Amino acid sequence: MINHSDHTQPQNPAFMVRDIPVYGDVILSPMAGFSDKPYRLICREYGSAMSYSEFVSVHAILHGNDRTWQMLAFDESERPMTFQIFGSDEAIIEQAAREIEPLGPDIIDINMGCSVPKVSGKGAGAALLKDPPKIGRIFKRLTKALSVPVTGKIRLGWDETSLNYLEVAKILEDNGAALIAVHGRTKLQAYNGSANWDAIAEIKQSVRVPVIGNGDVACVADIQRMKQHTGCDAVMIARAAIGNPWIFQGKDIEQVTLAEKARLIYRHLDLMLDFYGEERGLILFRKHVVKYVRGLKHSAAVKAKLVTCTTPEQFIDLMNEYEAEMAQREKRQAPLPSAVDQPPVITTVF
Repeated sequence: MINHSDHTQPQNPAFMVRDIPVYGDVILSPMAGFSDKPYRLICREYGSAMSYSEFVSVHAILHGNDRTWQMLAFDESERPMTFQIFGSDEAIIEQAAREIEPLGPDIIDINMGCSVPKVSGKGAGAALLKDPPKIGRIFKRLTKALSVPVTGKIRLGWDETSLNYLEVAKILEDNGAALIAVHGRTKLQAYNGSANWDAIAEIKQSVRVPVIGNGDVACVADIQRMKQHTGCDAVMIARAAIGNPWIFQGKDIEQVTLAEKARLIYRHLDLMLDFYGEERGLILFRKHVVKYVRGLKHSAAVKAKLVTCTTPEQFIDLMNEYEAEMAQREKRQAPLPSAVDQPPVITTVF
């Protein structure tokens, strides 16, 4: 099942997160620096079935700075909306979750998969996988303290010598987790090597709560392959969705025209400027535009210019120039009509 961008909902949800229905089974993964409100809105329009915030530090929540609240901003059209948080101290995680619940998320998710040293090195993210009993205590506290469902995103373990995903999945379920999302790699792998879909299948078979599979989904065909291989309830797409929301429509990036990309680039830029303001919005959009234009012919030069633009007008002018240049190139390269394509010459003899 691929949820299309017209937002027509099938009669029955694809799965339930406790009492929250989810109408679709392909989902944009939470990604630091990418899954902000503007891009989530685009992905939801194109068919992502639910939204996850960027992960937010529990300490940042309790300090309450403006950027933290901005990371938790969402639109009603994004529901079901999940706030993902990370931390290591059980009491502080609970306190932060209580703090953000009144903001109105449908679900609160605990990140146990981040492999970045500044997170896992402080006992948060994937470091929690080293201490399954602690995970159990965290989820027991949260499910008791909160009214919304609590979910978790995990990896397979810290490294190949500590593959404890079945133990962790069971502990999560036993302590109230309403859903488990699984990246099929260890912390040590980060994003290297291959994702272990067999392990995701094992987790799906061992728990009763919904399981979302994540890892090595690079194209539309991979979505179906993962579902068939693992039996997972939904597929979560991370890196392959950056600059490619069309994947949620069941459309591979090679099928997307320059005109389609340009239209979406302008729309995404507008959303970024509205949300962040002109200066910051344009700077933050640079990392998105390099992904949008990858694979386009003769895009290296325009990409180098786009990431140094200082005004939206300059950015739009450059995109317009590139579109016009590519249209001219296509016109010059178009083959002349062959003789069989030409209308017959009729000679009338008097």
